Amino acid sequence: MTTTKRAAALASVAVLLTGCGFRGAYSLDLPGGADTGDAPYSVQIQFADVLDLVPQSGVRVADVPVGKVTDIQLGDDWTALVTVEVNGDVDLPANAVAMIQQSSLLGEKYVELAAPGGEAPTGELQDGSLITLDRTNRNVEVEEVFGALSLVLNGGGLAQLQTITSELGQALEGREDAVRNTLDQLDTFIGGLDDQRTEINRALDSINALAGTLAANTGTLTTALDTIGPGLAVLEDQRGLLVSMLQSLAQLGDVGTRVINETGADTVANLQDLQPILSQLAAAGPDLANSLDLLLTYPFPASSLTALQYRSDQRTGGYALFANMTADLDLDLTQLFCRYVVDQTTGALVLLDPTQVTDACGVAGSPGGGAGTAPGQGSGGTGPGGGFTLPTLPDLTALVPGAPGSTGTGSGGLLGLPAIPGLTTGAGQ
Repeated sequence: MTTTKRAAALASVAVLLTGCGFRGAYSLDLPGGADTGDAPYSVQIQFADVLDLVPQSGVRVADVPVGKVTDIQLGDDWTALVTVEVNGDVDLPANAVAMIQQSSLLGEKYVELAAPGGEAPTGELQDGSLITLDRTNRNVEVEEVFGALSLVLNGGGLAQLQTITSELGQALEGREDAVRNTLDQLDTFIGGLDDQRTEINRALDSINALAGTLAANTGTLTTALDTIGPGLAVLEDQRGLLVSMLQSLAQLGDVGTRVINETGADTVANLQDLQPILSQLAAAGPDLANSLDLLLTYPFPASSLTALQYRSDQRTGGYALFANMTADLDLDLTQLFCRYVVDQTTGALVLLDPTQVTDACGVAGSPGGGAGTAPGQGSGGTGPGGGFTLPTLPDLTALVPGAPGSTGTGSGGLLGLPAIPGLTTGAGQ
């Protein structure tokens, strides 16, 4: 090939690379890379730190290569925006997560895509989708592990670990049982706290609510504290009177105790005497209640009030109540007094023997009862008009000294009554 042809070929290659955005070795496909297929789709991923991830790094799903990293840019919020190209045959949910992984301890970095583990997959990841920062993460770097380990080894106090272990062994030597018992009690205590966790949380919530209430009433509490000062000053001024009052109250208590002790026996005796009365009153309780019930409706019991009937009164225009009962009331004094005689000894009315009552008792002009030497031996008489006359007491004269007409020897009025003018007394009259 001539020099001119070589120059033309190089120029053509340079123009071709310039027009396609040649980026050096990153624009060249590495052997053994993932097959993105004929219809790949592009997804953008936000990372807080991409470590040493570079373009052309692999993209895997379940550790299977499915794509590659095509671009890495720095976002406006100082986050890395990584663009990956994924095989079109790979189906991922719209809420997929991304993580920067490492193939081995010193291996290459790659982007791992997966379905979310804490929620159900939804939707479908499509061309142009964005996996936000809250759904991305990265593994810990080996350098970070070594750095933390060097911090522990160099300045973390490992040199004093042997001393601490030795001192701890000496402190626990011979106290194994006590330490074991302490640990058992501590386990019981912690278990009790765990069982009372709900109550402890409720108590803390109540304390929080109380603190909130106190905070809301800070002004009221301040006013109360400011006002209580003068009140305390008044109590200080009246302390002497308060002490005197308490002393007087103590003396009153002593006097009351002495009075109770001295009158205790009498009080007990009075109560013992009162016990029979109360017992009888309690025994008569039902009868008293029943009598009060009858008192309001006498002569009819309360149970008969429902049987009462009424009818209109033509004279008054009102209503009259009546029950289905009849009663005969004999108010004829002739019938009453002709069957009684006055006892000469006691002066009481005594019912005559029925054999001594004649058939004419109570008839006008019939003899009535009187006063005699024995019950039933009376004398009757006819009064003016032939009617019934009151019984006389011929043998009980002069029993009312000083009465009008009394001579003190045999004439006088009725028993216990003054003489009535015009009324003659005597046997058989």
